[in-house]
Amino acid sequence: MLALVVALLWAAWVSRELSEPRQQIVTVRLAETIAAFVDAEARGQQDPEASQARVLAFLQASERAVAEMGTDGRVVLVGEAVLAGDAPDATDELRARIARQLGQGGAQ
Repeated sequence: MLALVVALLWAAWVSRELSEPRQQIVTVRLAETIAAFVDAEARGQQDPEASQARVLAFLQASERAVAEMGTDGRVVLVGEAVLAGDAPDATDELRARIARQLGQGGAQ
């Protein structure tokens, strides 16, 4: 009888562990990423209106990218705003998502 109770408790624990999504906390250096883009635009010899449109598209793409990253139990923290400790840095993933969105014309 005791073995049956232990087996049921173990099965319940395993089921719970497998069914609950794992929460992962990551950080992104959002301000640094945006500042680098804005600086590059400022150094370029381009039409101010076109540059402003590209900056706006970049900001919209970065907002969508952060929202995409914050799914499936993942929490995205802005690294400049927290003492992140040992939370993984996902800035490279953020930059890749922004580039992908801008490559798609910024539409979504």
